[in-house]
Amino acid sequence: MGLFINSIAPYEGYKEISRSRFFVDKSSLIDEIISTVRMDGQRYFCFTRPRRFGKSVMANMVGAFFGRTTDEKDIFDDLEIAKSDYCRKYLHNYDVIYIDFSRLPENCNSFGAYINRISDGIKEDLAGEYPGLNLNMGRSVWDNLQTVFEQNRTRFVFVMDEWDAIFHKSFISEADKKRYLDFLRDLLKGQGYIELAYMTGVLPIAKYSSGSEINMFKEYDMSTKEKFSEYFGFLDSEVDQLFVVYQQTTANAKITREDLAEWYDGYHTAAGVRMYNPRSIICSLTDNQISNYWTSSGPYDEIFYYIRNNIEEIRDDLAMMVSGERIEIKLQGYAATSTELNTKNQIYSAMVVYGLLTYEDGEVFIPNRELMDKFDELLLSNDSLGYVHNLAKESERMLKATLAGDTAVMAEILKLAHDTESPIFSYNSEIELSAVVNLVYLAARDKYRVEREDKAGEGYVDFIFYPERKRTDALILELKVDGTPEDAIAQIKKKNYALRFQGKIGEKPKYTGRILAVGISYDRKTKEHFCKTEVL
Repeated sequence: MGLFINSIAPYEGYKEISRSRFFVDKSSLIDEIISTVRMDGQRYFCFTRPRRFGKSVMANMVGAFFGRTTDEKDIFDDLEIAKSDYCRKYLHNYDVIYIDFSRLPENCNSFGAYINRISDGIKEDLAGEYPGLNLNMGRSVWDNLQTVFEQNRTRFVFVMDEWDAIFHKSFISEADKKRYLDFLRDLLKGQGYIELAYMTGVLPIAKYSSGSEINMFKEYDMSTKEKFSEYFGFLDSEVDQLFVVYQQTTANAKITREDLAEWYDGYHTAAGVRMYNPRSIICSLTDNQISNYWTSSGPYDEIFYYIRNNIEEIRDDLAMMVSGERIEIKLQGYAATSTELNTKNQIYSAMVVYGLLTYEDGEVFIPNRELMDKFDELLLSNDSLGYVHNLAKESERMLKATLAGDTAVMAEILKLAHDTESPIFSYNSEIELSAVVNLVYLAARDKYRVEREDKAGEGYVDFIFYPERKRTDALILELKVDGTPEDAIAQIKKKNYALRFQGKIGEKPKYTGRILAVGISYDRKTKEHFCKTEVL
């Protein structure tokens, strides 16, 4: 066993995962891949997903399944793939070449050092695995692999993780990128020694290669390809199973099933399947705490990186998206690696690829609270966003005024919002008014779980602010265009919206403190805002 050929690392890595408390069996992917190879002759697969979406776990699984091992009790015996007719024929029956392209040699500062580690390492492993073939280490790695194939009829399974990692290294030039693609082409394309080539990355191949260097790969991304979509990320049913395990094995379990959905659900695949962020689910259940796990690996600046070239056109959309609205776009996959992201379609397409937004039915939106918190942070921290930032900064004052019943200050802040030149403040419908209200209450999200159009009492309320801290007033907020705040509060009472805090029959009340009804109206003729608060 060597560093690349028949490395024990994939098997040991997957074995550790498979024995963990919150393991999800996705081994049916292997059965589907083998079926595709056998029926369609397709041998080259590239799976692209945002970071932390299980790509490396799946790569380890594939390498562990096909690679040779000596374990008496095999980790796949009790998994779904064991039910496949293909299992016995393919299990541990191949020499696997496993390459993690994110790994660098020590003190690496050149493409030559990077690629030589891989090329020389594979050749050294070949010499160790096939000592009787007198392989020539002076020849290319693909020539030596072809020699093994010609003399032994050995076909290899290639498992390549994070194939695009090298493109993000500071020492890589444009010429180096071309050399890298040429290396992959020579290593993989049209080679008789390839049994299967399984590759993962964040960005699809076509984004880097405009030619035909490695066009033999069939690419599967989350937004446009339905096939294999259920294997990356966690399904609703899988999170249900993990939550049962969590409840059974965690002392003083603090997380609810609703928490997991609110914080980590919301991604959409091309097949219409909703997906949870797997890293965040596992971390939260392991730690017994809801937190920002996936986004903690990157600051809000990561979001700003994508929008920085078109802030004026993007910021109105940001105001709408942080209020829960969707923005229509034409998805442009090739925009993801552009050095200059300028149009909205390019920017949002790149953000979908990186998992900062999700895409469904021609629209993008913020998928969950974990991401929403990062967008909130962006709005509150970046003054280049202009009026959106300024109004977000006013949101602390707006919340204080609301809790104190200071309707004059509330109306003053809403007038400030309306006096900007943004088209969303035309208030053509209550959607725009809702977006503005959401923006001027942005700081409330530190103390409240804010829900829009929540089913409450006998109807749907515009906003409910559920306190997340003790001794904090609950808020029910109703909006009226060309109405009065008194009308809004009357609707809150008539529809019994306050019942939402009592929970379901037999459940402990969600909140037993003071509930404040808030009515906000806008008169399109006089261009005035009116506010009223009342304790229920």
